[in-house]
Amino acid sequence: MRNFEYHNQTKLIFGKGGEQKAGTEMARCAKRVLLHHSGGHPARSGLIDTIKKSLEDAGVEWVELTGVQPNPRLSLVYKGIELAKKEKVEALLAVGGGSAIDSAKAIALGAVDGGDVWDFYDGSRVPAGALPVAAVVTIPAAGSESSVSSVITNEKGPWKKGANYECTRPVFSILNPEFTYTLPPYQTACGVADMLAHVMERYFTTEQDHQLTDQLCEGTMRTIIHNARAVFEGGRQNYNACAELMLSGAIAHNNLLSMGRIGDWASHGIEHELSARYDIAHGAGLAIVFPAWIAYNIKEEVANGVQPVRFARFAAEVWGVDGACYDCAQAALEGVFRMRSFFQSIGLPLTFVDAKLPADHIEEIASQVTRNGLIGNYTKLDKCAVEYILNSVKQS
Repeated sequence: MRNFEYHNQTKLIFGKGGEQKAGTEMARCAKRVLLHHSGGHPARSGLIDTIKKSLEDAGVEWVELTGVQPNPRLSLVYKGIELAKKEKVEALLAVGGGSAIDSAKAIALGAVDGGDVWDFYDGSRVPAGALPVAAVVTIPAAGSESSVSSVITNEKGPWKKGANYECTRPVFSILNPEFTYTLPPYQTACGVADMLAHVMERYFTTEQDHQLTDQLCEGTMRTIIHNARAVFEGGRQNYNACAELMLSGAIAHNNLLSMGRIGDWASHGIEHELSARYDIAHGAGLAIVFPAWIAYNIKEEVANGVQPVRFARFAAEVWGVDGACYDCAQAALEGVFRMRSFFQSIGLPLTFVDAKLPADHIEEIASQVTRNGLIGNYTKLDKCAVEYILNSVKQS
């Protein structure tokens, strides 16, 4: 197990009616906030009006910026930075899913800086600080509500890049599972894939001796799968299942599951290029890429005379594959099959064809993914490896 430091400042306010506390919680850190959301479902559902009233009752002034889209855009971040500076806001309150929260984090970084906020995403500068960020979560998926991470798309590239800064970890996040009742099924499915991917990126490690976090990862993945099935099999308003999913989304990406280990993250790197280029939902892209990444690694380990023990354990502990019925490699591949079948059962694409993506730029995408060298930690992938993975999921 590696040495590590773990710190998480985010206060989670979980359960029914939590949105009523937005004002009193916000008043602890700011008297004037930028309320940031899509302008879509949170507004139509009445949630935004509830939050505005809570802010007003607590004596917190607000200015509003709508227009957040999936794969949040740098152009809106620039607009938000300008507004935050002009209105002298003291904090950001994001309402929505990971896109709204990530956009708010980027605005929070730029609002206290005199340069280009994109520098913090391309790695050319490190921020000195940020305005406080808080969130009211409506979509269980990205885990941005208690993580240091944010991902922004620069339309000029297009480039999609992530940044991880402790100063952007939300001071509080409100999670009411009832908000998820009316989500479109596809949006819920993409969130499920996103959550699973966050755990798998940490689970697939070459580090040894991490029994506790292995079992935490496996338990979290089983919880996500079990409760996703419950929701999709007629329980759209199954509070307990929705609550388990919402809490799992936060746990999956707040680095609790990273303690003492180093994750892989190649699948995220590959998917970011897909969603930057084609604007596919992040979770949908991960549903295509991650099983293909696992299958590639199984193939490579077998070819090198190595038993794919890690992937066989994943198959057994997460997907219920009985190792007594298969040899190690067969068990590992059965796990991939069951994973793909699960994704398909909740309406996610498994291939470029399923997602209606063109497959004629794979070499170019692979070049872009590996432009700075090899990617991943479980296995170091070069351009040829990324091409192989993407070519394996071109068509059904």
